[in-house]
Amino acid sequence: MTVAICPGSFDPPTNGHIDVIQRAARHFERVVVLVSVNPAKSPMLSAQERVLLLREVLGHLDNVEVEAYEGLLVDLARQRGAGVIVKGLRALSDVEREIQMAQMNAGLYEAVDTFFVTTDPRWSFVSSSGVKEVAAYGGDVSGLVPRAVNDLLEGRYKGGSR
Repeated sequence: MTVAICPGSFDPPTNGHIDVIQRAARHFERVVVLVSVNPAKSPMLSAQERVLLLREVLGHLDNVEVEAYEGLLVDLARQRGAGVIVKGLRALSDVEREIQMAQMNAGLYEAVDTFFVTTDPRWSFVSSSGVKEVAAYGGDVSGLVPRAVNDLLEGRYKGGSR
């Protein structure tokens, strides 16, 4: 069985994230969506909120599971028997950083390969940080994120209150 891991902070999940995960689910037998927990960062959403949102949005995909993890990605890959890491690329600016991470991961765990998926052009400009900023000022992000995420952001930022 081919197990792939789709890691990310998903703070919050965007339509671009969902697109990459759905496409990975078409090509791999099992996909683990990994909500990365980085104690050095202060995310808007807790890891549990992000996991619950992703489970709701991806619930129609039988071969996808969502979990939070704090630690090295390659350690989880070893534990889960994952041979593939799937990463989305939005623009050329993502490439250098993602290649460096892929090479680091390969150096730490030779049994894992990184597959890059170019983001659907509809979502190439969408980032979690951009979504958070627009939502914080009361802007409409409903076309950029799944409904559940939009509802949460609207509740959190009523009337553009930061």
